[in-house]
Amino acid sequence: MKSIQPSKKEIQTFQKTVYRYFNNHGRAHLPWRTDYQPYHILVSEIMLQQTQVDRVIEKFNAFITAFPTISSLADAPLDAVLDRWQGLGYNRRAKSLRGCARMIIEECNGTLPDDPEALKKLPGIGPATAASIAAFAFNKPTLFLETNIRTVYIHHFLNDAESVDDEHILPIAEAALDRRNPRKWYSALMDYGSILKKEVGNLTRRSKTYKKQSPFIGSRRQVRGKILKVLLDNGPLTETKIVTAVQSDPVIITSLLKVLSGEGLIRKTGQRYGIAH
Repeated sequence: MKSIQPSKKEIQTFQKTVYRYFNNHGRAHLPWRTDYQPYHILVSEIMLQQTQVDRVIEKFNAFITAFPTISSLADAPLDAVLDRWQGLGYNRRAKSLRGCARMIIEECNGTLPDDPEALKKLPGIGPATAASIAAFAFNKPTLFLETNIRTVYIHHFLNDAESVDDEHILPIAEAALDRRNPRKWYSALMDYGSILKKEVGNLTRRSKTYKKQSPFIGSRRQVRGKILKVLLDNGPLTETKIVTAVQSDPVIITSLLKVLSGEGLIRKTGQRYGIAH
């Protein structure tokens, strides 16, 4: 498909539509929007990766209560961090988040960097997350896409396209970016996109970046979570006791124990597996 470049008037009309919705229906209750503290933005952005907002809110509040500062998170044992993370899934994110905190303390004088290139050096942070953190925490006019934002641009400018590459969206996104207040603009886009998905369906299915998530029930992801929960609840256990407690295919559990060990989430001491330090 050919690239589309809306006129200045079309962009202005679009911006007014997005801001009108945000002013009337924006999600002001989101806890990481109350003060935009950089540490709070870091935590929320990692939590929001592949996880819906409603699930994140409660976990975010509990996590910040347990680890109110970057230094408190950096000093926390992994089992304490994973315990507060339970229910969010993708537990590697919790380990990466603590790794971010430690790197910020050790290499950044305890201050979260405001530059996307520096942010990308932190564990578990890719280009889109780095740009999002810079926009929300520091009001930097960065450019990035995520599922709700893609929904907005596809709905307004690419509604007839069946297969949309990000290269077709990014020029429009750059033209529409509110460089005076990117933080507000991205908040407005995401809130508007969340409603559009309910009203017109998930248009990101037309994006070439779209990947349908496999069912959680019965998946290896579910078994991974069960293994970690058993170890968090009971302490170090032998593989035989883990199999009994998890009640899943022993072959899959053996495989996942190796994967979790390789990821640094658990470690084996003697014949027992436990949460890594």
